[in-house]
Amino acid sequence: MQGRTLLVIDDNEAVRTALDVLLTLEGARVELATTPAEGLARVARGGIDLVIQDMNFTREATSGREGIELFRKLRAERPGLPVVLLTAWTSLETAVELVKAGAADYLAKPWDNARLVTTVRNLLQLQAALAAERERLARIDHSREELAARFDLRGVVYRSAAMHAVVQMATQVARADVPVLITGPNGAGKEIIAEIIQANSSAREGAFVRVNIGALPSELLESELFGAESGAYTGAKAREGRFEAANGGTLFLDEIGNLSLNGQAKLLRVLQTGEFERLGSSQTRRVRVRILSATNTPLAEAMRQGRFREDLFYRLNVIELHVPPLVDRRDDVLPLAQHFLEPGYELAPEAERALVRHEWPGNVRELRNVLRRACLLATSQRIVPADLMLPAPTMSIALDGTPAVREPERGEIETALARHQGIVARAARELGLTRQSLYRRMEKLGIATTTGGSEGR
Repeated sequence: MQGRTLLVIDDNEAVRTALDVLLTLEGARVELATTPAEGLARVARGGIDLVIQDMNFTREATSGREGIELFRKLRAERPGLPVVLLTAWTSLETAVELVKAGAADYLAKPWDNARLVTTVRNLLQLQAALAAERERLARIDHSREELAARFDLRGVVYRSAAMHAVVQMATQVARADVPVLITGPNGAGKEIIAEIIQANSSAREGAFVRVNIGALPSELLESELFGAESGAYTGAKAREGRFEAANGGTLFLDEIGNLSLNGQAKLLRVLQTGEFERLGSSQTRRVRVRILSATNTPLAEAMRQGRFREDLFYRLNVIELHVPPLVDRRDDVLPLAQHFLEPGYELAPEAERALVRHEWPGNVRELRNVLRRACLLATSQRIVPADLMLPAPTMSIALDGTPAVREPERGEIETALARHQGIVARAARELGLTRQSLYRRMEKLGIATTTGGSEGR
């Protein structure tokens, strides 16, 4: 609490004095207000990190109406300000409802000093963490805008630090005339990274030729890449291959791991010398092509099994860029979802929560298809979870044989807390947990938690 400013709003002098002494001993600066109006005026001047407020301010009042009105005004003045409610048993239900509405926590009178100190300390730690997260995202946003001003990013949509690092590296290596290997799962966005490299390379005015090696029969791969002469195989006509088509530009070889060993040998020669022969021809042809390749399979394992040449791997892998799966960059889910929505459609908050919770085994491609289908089949322009038709969250089986909800990871919890300005009750609802279950998970992961209050069900 060192150096943090706390405001206590309570009409009872004994309560104000007790809290002043207790929190000052913890290193906080404590300011006191006796009425809601005085407290609101102090908050409006700024510099308050946390408020502890009473629920009743007139003699014999027990309804909590004054506390409700004060809380609502505090939320309107400072939406992200943590507010801890001090409540007697007569207004306990009201306090629970206010926690659902965004109060940070509540403590019953008479309070336990240790619990109150722990609650306040952890709320302040959580606020600091959320502020750092907001600052981190702001830095990424600013850096992305700067990058977009200097380079052609081909309209790539992202907000995560992980994707920003990949895009940044792609713009750095774009002008270097060296092969780049792009790795990552299917649908994660490897092709857009290849497009960014080509668009910012010295060969950007040349052709950008794509070939999906994984979609071609093995017997046609060589002719597709290197061309063929008439009669090279049954029904063959003279045709140029992708290397000739890409001469002076860039050739993007997707699913490079599916190239045959014979094709790998020819590809290695082109990389080394720029020379090749069409299938069925002895005439050597020469090209100048920038090679970008991509794979969703581990080439190191393919080399150990003898399915991929080690010398070719090191030729292709001068620079490697790894595109992480969407599940590892959840900050990108909602920006991408908004991008894929048809004009006029919007996502309901509960639909956004469902999108963030989903594991996305099909990555960005799956997300795009889900949004397109939802826009096509939704009965209104407000997309709700049912319109997304996502599978139910995977559940494990507990030791007693009952289904157990998958526990959210650190990144999911931190993202949910950030989205709800540190309000644990709201974050818990998004994650499909009770408030106390989320507290336990946060404590297990070392995320700042509050220990006071109840689940607020």
